[in-house]
Amino acid sequence: MAAPTLIFDLDGTLVDTAPDLLGALNAVLLREGRRPVDHADLRHLVGHGARVMLEEAFKMTGAAADAARLPGLIDDYIAHYRKHIAVASRPFPGVGATLSALAEQGSMLAVLTNKPQELTDLLLDALNLTPYFRAVYGAGRMSYTKPDARIFHDVVRDSGGVEPAIMIGDSITDVQTARAAGAKVILVSYGYTPEPAHTLGADAVTDDFTQIPALVRRLVSGSLALA
Repeated sequence: MAAPTLIFDLDGTLVDTAPDLLGALNAVLLREGRRPVDHADLRHLVGHGARVMLEEAFKMTGAAADAARLPGLIDDYIAHYRKHIAVASRPFPGVGATLSALAEQGSMLAVLTNKPQELTDLLLDALNLTPYFRAVYGAGRMSYTKPDARIFHDVVRDSGGVEPAIMIGDSITDVQTARAAGAKVILVSYGYTPEPAHTLGADAVTDDFTQIPALVRRLVSGSLALA
C-alpha cells in the first residue's frame, strides 16, 4: 500500500506561533491605548484571519475598532508580524524528527493554512521547515480557502500525492475541510482553538506530535475507531 499524502495545518499544529502573533497584536493594541491580551485570549482569536483577530481583540479590550481605521490597523499588525515572524515562534516538540520519518516512509507532505501565503512562506523558511513539504498553500494563493474542499484537492495534486489523503490540524476548520474533501483527519490537542479537540469529530486526537505516524498507520489500516 502506498504511503498516504499528509496535509498539515501550520499555526497551532506544526509551529507554536503564539508568542509572535501576540507580540504583533499587542503592539497595535498598546499603541491604541488598549490593554494587551494574553495567551488564553489567543485561542479565541487565531485562525480566522487578521481582520477578525483585530476586531475581536478590540471588543475584548473596550469599544469596537473604528471600521474606517481597520484596514490601517491590519496593515500595521501585518507589518509588525512580518518583521518579528520567528523571534519566538518554534516548531512544537518532535515536529522536525517526525516529518523526516514520514518523508522517509514515502509520504508526500504538504501545508494547508489560512495564514497569508507570504507570511506562511516566510515562517517556514525562517524555521527551516520548507524542505519537508512538496506543496505549501496559504491564504491568497487561490480565491478560496479552508474549509473549501477544492483547496484540499489542489494541495494533494500539487504535492504529487494521491487521494484519499489525511488532514492533520488543530481546529474545527481542519475537520470541516477534511470532511468536505472526503478525507480522514487527525487533530492535535495543544492548538489554539477554544473548543477541546476531542469534541470536534476527528478520526483521532493526540497531544503528542510524535504519535502522528502511528495514528496514520492505524487510520490507513482501518484499525482505529472514531476518537
